Amino acid sequence: MSDGRRVTSADVAREAGVSRATVSYVLNDTPHQKIPETTRQRVWDTAARLGYAPSAAARALRMGRSDIVLGLLPDWPIEHVLGRLIQQLTNAFAEHGLTFVVHSSAHPARPLRELWKSVTPAAVLALQELADTEARAMRAAGIEVVMTMHGSTGGEPRPALVAEQPIGALQARHLAGYHQRLGYAYPDLPGLDVLAQPRLDGVRKVCAELDLPDPDVRTVPLDARGAADAVEAWLAADTPVTGVCAFNDDIALAVLAGLSRLGLRAPQDLAVIGCDDIPNAALAQPPLTTVFRDTNTIARSMARRVVDTLAGKQIPAEPVRDELGIRIREST
Repeated sequence: MSDGRRVTSADVAREAGVSRATVSYVLNDTPHQKIPETTRQRVWDTAARLGYAPSAAARALRMGRSDIVLGLLPDWPIEHVLGRLIQQLTNAFAEHGLTFVVHSSAHPARPLRELWKSVTPAAVLALQELADTEARAMRAAGIEVVMTMHGSTGGEPRPALVAEQPIGALQARHLAGYHQRLGYAYPDLPGLDVLAQPRLDGVRKVCAELDLPDPDVRTVPLDARGAADAVEAWLAADTPVTGVCAFNDDIALAVLAGLSRLGLRAPQDLAVIGCDDIPNAALAQPPLTTVFRDTNTIARSMARRVVDTLAGKQIPAEPVRDELGIRIREST
């Protein structure tokens, strides 16, 4: 085809010498159709040669829904861990014949309502809670599944599908055997509260269980000077902090930079544990002890829950399985 117009199934049928119905049966792999293998191959070869791509709108009409899952990202930095999760979700949905399309709410992104109206997804998966009005509008428009990984959906309170509290608890238990006062390095980006607060709650819970003081919480910016201020405050406390649980590895690396700026070192002056096991964690000076999690299992579990909900199945209320461990290095 060279006239610049979109190739249609009629073009494929004409070139292959078959009916449009046959083209539809072959390309959609319709069951119970007695079509010779040679005819099937001819249709596939013709479609590939002409560059035929089935219309998404037509497919949606035929199936009753699109094959798109719209992923809604908050205004978070898209760095190593989030980027890895997006790729794993993309792969996990693809295994179920679904296309994962990601939208970030970072300003000046297109308004969310305009987006889902134009995309008409089969499902929406948000990383944090959705406003009640938005969730109701989506469902009223026929979007079958509206699901969030953290926070509530449409004002319906329920446990997060991916639990963050166990991360803080694991960090605190790792440090508690050698440190009588713990600190918590909180991120300075308010949008991360949905993750940071439950991780801090996990640290607090373990401190209470072990009869340790409540953790000394300091907001730590991603710069050495600001981190040094937090380090000085921890060390100057009435009961000095000697071990710090950091929200993630980036914040933990900032704490290490703050220590270095003051001429101090981990773990001699302050032990530090992070979370996420980013590549730079092993390259830090000293190498950073950190919590790691199996994000691929999380991605597959989330995809399965969306697919099961689309199929009308009852899904469990508890969080998805999240295997945690610690890479013990020299910072603790």
